[in-house]
Amino acid sequence: MSTRTFCAVLAAGLFAAASASAQAQQPAASTTNATSPPPAAGIADSASSAYILGRDDVIEVGLLGRQDFNGRTRVQADGTIQLPLIGKVPVADRTTAEVSEAVRKALVSGGFFADPVVTVEVVGYASRYVTVLGSIGSPGLIPINRPYRLSEILARVGGVRDTAADYLLVRSANGEERKYPIHELSTGGDAQDPFVRAGDKIFAPLAETFYVSGKVNSPGQLTLTGDTTVRTAIARAGGLAESGSDKKVTVSRGGKKTKVDLDSKVEPGDVIEIGERLF
Repeated sequence: MSTRTFCAVLAAGLFAAASASAQAQQPAASTTNATSPPPAAGIADSASSAYILGRDDVIEVGLLGRQDFNGRTRVQADGTIQLPLIGKVPVADRTTAEVSEAVRKALVSGGFFADPVVTVEVVGYASRYVTVLGSIGSPGLIPINRPYRLSEILARVGGVRDTAADYLLVRSANGEERKYPIHELSTGGDAQDPFVRAGDKIFAPLAETFYVSGKVNSPGQLTLTGDTTVRTAIARAGGLAESGSDKKVTVSRGGKKTKVDLDSKVEPGDVIEIGERLF
């Protein structure tokens, strides 16, 4: 193959690669709604396609094949960044794909480039996070650089402590509060393990307790989980002692003694007393 032919083939290959890269950078039309997150291609690259920029985030903007345009910049308080040639660009509340397209259009309309390939990458996350508090392994602020489900956030903070209740409370930025049983995060559908949103506060309360006393093998204080009944409470207290009778069960609730059956639901603060059977 002659040198002229080789150069022509090489140039054609580089042009095709650049065209494919430019097409991959074009943002897709949004089809998301308020109850679902923006679509992401995968965990590795979802930050570049689904993350919504905000104040103090740091991004790196560049042009494919141009080193003189590359640079890092922080999103300012007014939601803009400053770039060479085109000046201020509004980026707050936009995805990186949307910012890439906005920069490309500004460069084209300004007559600087005919069809540039703009790259935008988040290198510092500061504006979007959830707050995790309560009886948690490692409470704190968790940045959300991609769509995270509640179970994923729980895993990132080390799960709940032994003293925690069997549910989580999630309060959104608008004040709405929702309750999610922990066991349903892995066994339920998407509705039981929703995506969290920036500004959410996730709280793991301490478990409520009750007491079992009298003729059981292991009397004492127990945590209240799910729909605990008197029957399951006795079982969790080690079962009936040799002299115990499940026919003589009373519950002290709110300072008053109440006779209950074995399928009655236990309430927080109940004191369940197991009486002695008659020989």
